[in-house]
Order: sequence, then structure tokens, then C-alpha cells
Amino acid sequence: MKVFEELKRRGMIAQTTDENAIRKLLDEGQIPFYIGFDPTADSLHVGHMLQLVIMSRLQRAGHRPIAILGVGTAMVGDPSGRTDMRKMLTQEDIRYNASRFRCQMQRLVDFSDGKALMVDNSQWLLSLNYVQFLREIGVHFSVNRMLAAECFKSRMERGLSFIEFNYMLMQSYDFLKLFQEYGCVMQLGGDDQWSNILYGIELIRRVEGKEAYGMTFTLLTTSDGKKMGKTQSGAVWLDPEKTPPYEFYQYWRNVADSDVIRCLKLLTFVPIEEIEDMESLQGSELNRAKELLAYEVTALVHGEDEAKKAEQTARSLFAKRAEAADMPSCTLPEGSLTDDGIAAVDLLVLSGMAPSKSEARRLIVQGGVSVDETRLSDAACSVPLSSFDKGYVVVKKGKKVFLKVHGAKS
Repeated sequence: MKVFEELKRRGMIAQTTDENAIRKLLDEGQIPFYIGFDPTADSLHVGHMLQLVIMSRLQRAGHRPIAILGVGTAMVGDPSGRTDMRKMLTQEDIRYNASRFRCQMQRLVDFSDGKALMVDNSQWLLSLNYVQFLREIGVHFSVNRMLAAECFKSRMERGLSFIEFNYMLMQSYDFLKLFQEYGCVMQLGGDDQWSNILYGIELIRRVEGKEAYGMTFTLLTTSDGKKMGKTQSGAVWLDPEKTPPYEFYQYWRNVADSDVIRCLKLLTFVPIEEIEDMESLQGSELNRAKELLAYEVTALVHGEDEAKKAEQTARSLFAKRAEAADMPSCTLPEGSLTDDGIAAVDLLVLSGMAPSKSEARRLIVQGGVSVDETRLSDAACSVPLSSFDKGYVVVKKGKKVFLKVHGAKS
């Protein structure tokens, strides 16, 4: 399968500036392309995973990734997707953060022997003469059109600082510099970068009289539209010191049923045919898909050894809990388990894990309940009869409350 078709089949592509031309570039040529990463924290996080996976996927197809470390642009701060201005960081902090990004990117992208480039945009941005920059670059930008861009429009009510207003010019200039110095003809990014990408393409057209291209990909969100990578304890980081491999594994092992297939398509190299075969799985059957997702993503970020350790630890801990003689247990009332299983809310109330249906719904919606290590997220969901094939299910509330619930079909 050609790489462009693979991206489309996996649901990765959100928008393209010229689909036919981009398809031809990716399927028939070998091109340099770039994605930018502003080092505003000391680690990449789950939100960056899709960018890194796409870089790796295109590299495997013969293309040359250029990872821009936005040391220069991070001095300003991207207003895209923000409701307020980003915290201003010192140059020392930004450079330290960039050094951490380098280590983490090398897990997924091969930078050896020029197969990929990692470029710091402070090389050209921090030495700019501002008046000259305005005369040579700023002259090509329409303020009226910029204010209509989504990244600025959404900030007008709360206030947009002048320093942030310059960000679009700087990112566009990055694309122009990469086009001139490395022959980079395409910029990729999350769909929130669409406006910035379009202006970079237009700047190349105005300055060089040549065509460049842009493609955005789907933002990594849950099925209800929330950004992935957030837990009660904070962000899920790629740095093992900030989010240990076992916790990282468990995050993916506990994704909602409605998200697991999509995550497999977006974030792993599991063959698409194999993933599509899993689309009909339901209930406890999805545990196999969740384990595969957790293993594959952990292996990409932390290596095969850490993924195996995390998998073994998870299975061992769960087995010990399930088999422990002193684990509290109960038996559901006769007739509560039917051919359709049991509603998750009823399971919590009848087992005594929640005092009322309203409290049960609240616990589920907040992500505080798991059944056989599958986290529940939909208060209207049910636990299928097949989950009780071994005679019981293990219900977990919070981090420390476990209950073995036996059930007998009426």
C-alpha cells in the first residue's frame, strides 16, 4: 500500500493544500518535509506522539524528516489553541528543554547518516534585524487576513499580545528558510497549525515564485473531543523520569473502549488489516486490543524491554489481586445478571461499590472505575455476560479499592 493511502486509511489526515500533488510527492518521490516542536516544557508529551509517528512512517517510506526545534519561536509563544498567553521562558530554559526533546525524538526517528535532520531555528531567528525583517518578510502579510485566521480570531475577545502576533511571521519564515537551504517542500502539523502552514506556503510563493505544500493531521483526542494525555495527576510525558514506563503503559491499557481502535490506527505500526479485524470486538474482548496498544506505544517510546517489563508487571499485579484470598468479594443478587450482562451502574450499586446510581454515574464519568482492568468512561455502558465466564469480575474503584464480584445468570 502506498504511504498516502496508508495515512488516509488510518484516519491520520485532516487537511491538505493540494491532495493530488501531495499524494504524488509522497507516493512517487523522496522529499524533505518538516514538523516544528517548540520546547516550552522539559519533555514531549502524549500530544506529540502523532507527529513523531508520522515522521517515522514517512521516513520508512523513503522521505527525509526535518525536526525543527523551535528555540527561537518558543521565545515568542504560539497562540494557536490557547486561551491566554504562554508563560515567558528564559533562553537557558528553552535550550535545556530542547536538549531533552532531542533524546526523546531519537527513539522514533532515525537521525543517523543524514537520514533525518534536527535544526534549531534560533540560528536564523535570533540574529534577525527587526526592521529589515519587516521590510523583507512582513510586507507580504495582510493584517486583515491574519486577524481572520482561527489561531488569532479565537483570542481577540480575551486579548492578543503584539509579541504573539509575530509568531505567524516567524513560523512562515522557518518554512522559507528550510525551503531555501534544504529543499524542504512540505510542512506537516496538527490541524491547529493550518493557518500558520498556509502563510508559510504563501510566503514561499511570493518570495521564491515556487510551490510548497502543507498537510495537517488529526489532533489526538478522545471520542468525546477531549485532548488525550491528561490524567488526574497531570500530563502523560514521554520522559521516563516524569511518567515511568509502567504508568505510561497503564495509561494506554486503560483507554476507553471507544478510543482503542482509533489509537491503534494513529499511534502504532500494527498492520491496518489486523486493526480493522479488531473493529468488531466488544466488551471484555477489547482487552486484547488494549494490551496490544499499550505494548506497541510503550515499545515505541521506551523500547521493547521496558514494554515487556510493564506488560509483565501489569499482568502479575492483576493476577495477584484477582487470586488473593483476602480480597473482598460479593455475589450479585439472583436475576441481576442476564444474557445482556449487567449495566455498569447497577453493578456498582448492587455490589456496594456505590451508594446510589447517581454516585455510580459520577464515578464512571470521572474515570474512577475499572472492570477487569478496563476503565469505564460511559455511564450508560454495560458489562457483558462473557466477562463473568471465569465466575467473577474484579471491580476497581480509585487506585486502591478492589472487589471480586461473583455473578450467576438467572
